[in-house]
Parts: sequence; structure tokens; C-alpha cells
Amino acid sequence: MSVLEIAAREPSAFRMGRFGGWSLASKLAAEDNAEDQDGLSPHERLTCRLHRRWAHQCIASPAHVIPVTGHRWCRGCRTSTSVAVDELSATVTLTCRRCGQASATRAAQQIIRSCQASIGAARRLRNSAAPKPRSLAGREI
Repeated sequence: MSVLEIAAREPSAFRMGRFGGWSLASKLAAEDNAEDQDGLSPHERLTCRLHRRWAHQCIASPAHVIPVTGHRWCRGCRTSTSVAVDELSATVTLTCRRCGQASATRAAQQIIRSCQASIGAARRLRNSAAPKPRSLAGREI
């Protein structure tokens, strides 16, 4: 079950953050609960339970290499893949360190989807927290 399916079924599980949207802390808590109680796959999270950060911010950690499932792993070369995350363009690329091939496995696609969704969630949080522009008279524009 994905976090979006859980949110649609039980919106109260995702508490509002102090800026009227999800905060990272509330998103972490909601996903922890959804994983424990509702069957959310740890690979579909937008946050990282281990590092307590957005998924795209720590996916390059060696802790996220899982050879058995193929997450961040080149099976042909039997080595971990490198990850490049570009937050501006919301692109995520996994490349083998040995053969230089881009990973196209289901696990790689899952990482890309989760990281792009994580980038979007972090961006929405930043935008909701940004101060509104004011005119010289001090009124909101």
C-alpha cells in the first residue's frame, strides 16, 4: 500500500504541520505509523525512517543499498549504484559505478518515483513556509 492510498483512506493520519501543510516531523510520524499499522512498504515512503530525513536527501547512503531486492544495486557487476538527485529539475539517476549503465530495474524505478515524490513534498513544505511578499506599506501583495 502506498502512502497516497493510506492518505486517501485515512486523511487524519497525516497531521497538519505548523505552516498549514505537512511538516517533515509529522510526515515521518505518519509514515512510521502507516508502515507499522497499515502495510505501507518501506520502499514507498517519502521520508527515511533510519535517517529521519526526506528520502531524496539520504538515498545515496550506503544503508540504502539492498542487493537482494536490487535497490541501488547493479546485478551484472555485483556492486552498488551511485545516485544523482537534482532537486531543481526533480530528476533522479542511478548509475553503476563499474559499467556506467543507468539502472532500469523495477527497484530503480521505485527509488526514482519515491525520491521525486519526496522532492515534491519537501518543495510544497518550503513553499508553504515561505514568507508572503509585502508592499512598502506593509500589506500583503
